[in-house]
Amino acid sequence: MQTFDPQMLLLLYFVLPVWLLAGFADWLCHRATDIEHTTGLKETYIHILMFLEMGLPLLAALFLDVNALVIAVMIVLFFCHEATALWDVHYAVTARKVTPIEQHVHSFLERVPLMALLLVISRHWPQFLARWGRGDEPARFALRLRAEPLPTGYIVCVLSGIFLLEMLPYLEEYWRGKKARRRT
Repeated sequence: MQTFDPQMLLLLYFVLPVWLLAGFADWLCHRATDIEHTTGLKETYIHILMFLEMGLPLLAALFLDVNALVIAVMIVLFFCHEATALWDVHYAVTARKVTPIEQHVHSFLERVPLMALLLVISRHWPQFLARWGRGDEPARFALRLRAEPLPTGYIVCVLSGIFLLEMLPYLEEYWRGKKARRRT
C-alpha cells in the first residue's frame, strides 16, 4: 500500500501547476508590453536561457532517481536561474515598462522554483546530507531512471502543459522578435 506523501502531492499538484501558470502569465505581460519592439530578441534569448536553467532540473525530477548529483545540479541551476532573472529584469527596465503585475509574476517565477527545490531536498534529505559528507548513507552520483516512475498520465499532462504554456508562447515571442527585427 502506497503511503500518503504530502511533499510529493504539493510538488506535483500545486507547485508545478502554479509555476507553469506563472510562466504563461509572464509571457502575457511581455506580449502586452510589445517586447518585440522594445527589448526584442535579446530579452527573448534570456527567457529561453531561464527556461533551460529550470527545465533541466524539472526533467531530472520527473524522470531520474533524485540523488546527491541531481540535487547538486538542481542547486547550481537554481542559482544560475536567479542570476539570469536579475540580468533579465535589469535589461528589461532599460527599454520597456515592467508593470507591478509583471513584477509580481516574477516573484512567483523566482520563489516557486525555490519551493520546489526545498521540497525535493526535504523528500531526499539523506542524499542532501550525503552530498555534504553528512548523514548515514553514501552520496550517490549515478544517473538512473526513477525506480518508481511517475504515472504516465501525469507525465503526459505535465509535458503537454510545458509545451502549451511555456514552449509555444515563448516560441511565438521569439517569432515576433525575429519578424520585428527583419522589419527594422
